[in-house]
Amino acid sequence: MKYLIILPFLLFFSNAFSQEKQIEKEKWHWDNQSKQDTTAGYVQVIKVDNVLYISGAVTSEITPKGITNVYKALERSLKSFGATFQNVVKENLYTTDIEAMKKYNNSRKVFYNNDFPAATWIQVVRLYEQNAKLEVELIAHLPK
Repeated sequence: MKYLIILPFLLFFSNAFSQEKQIEKEKWHWDNQSKQDTTAGYVQVIKVDNVLYISGAVTSEITPKGITNVYKALERSLKSFGATFQNVVKENLYTTDIEAMKKYNNSRKVFYNNDFPAATWIQVVRLYEQNAKLEVELIAHLPK
């Protein structure tokens, strides 16, 4: 009998503190990326609260032109939510040739206008796209 009295309270508290509530996500896709793209299974940008999580932009050449193209693609993603590189707080850069990236680092610096984020640069053997040599992903914060 004791357990029948306690059971409703346990059910109430377990539901009240349940983690089953979904977070609200706003998504942005490239024009040519299907909203239900199942090939790679990702979207370009997800916004949760005032934070943007931006998927990697890639290039097959680590040259000033290739690096500029990557950052222009990232800039387009940022602009889709009214942000700029000054909103970026974290940059993750993956490359198959870290020395080439160091050599052409000035090509990326111009986008930040001397307001650099925290960054991690990693040399990898290979990226998802077989011919890709550089991939950069970002995290940005929007004003509240």
